[in-house]
Amino acid sequence: MAQTIRPAGSRPVPRRVSGARPATGSLFATDGKPHPLQETLMLVTGVLGVLAFVTAMFHSLHLISSWAGLIGILTGAYGQYISRTTWERFGLIMGIGASAVGFYLGMAHGGLFGGVIT
Repeated sequence: MAQTIRPAGSRPVPRRVSGARPATGSLFATDGKPHPLQETLMLVTGVLGVLAFVTAMFHSLHLISSWAGLIGILTGAYGQYISRTTWERFGLIMGIGASAVGFYLGMAHGGLFGGVIT
């Protein structure tokens, strides 16, 4: 944020290092290296988030929405802990948000064990 406020001539000009990529300035900047574990966690969190969010709209599917939401929140939290790039963090936050909404609505509709354990 501070970089957008500074005048154009106040930033030092970076020296070019051989083989270095220029900064893209993109929100989804990546380091150009593969991160299979982080990307898998991002994908799993996103799928669980969508599942929890969609099933939370139906009162009778509270078991699926609450469990998928809880697992999505935990998966996303671990993914945030080990994430390396902004792209991964953005995807994880979107998945965590959808998982949390599904989890909370699932809890409001009956919870993790509602109707199974009496």
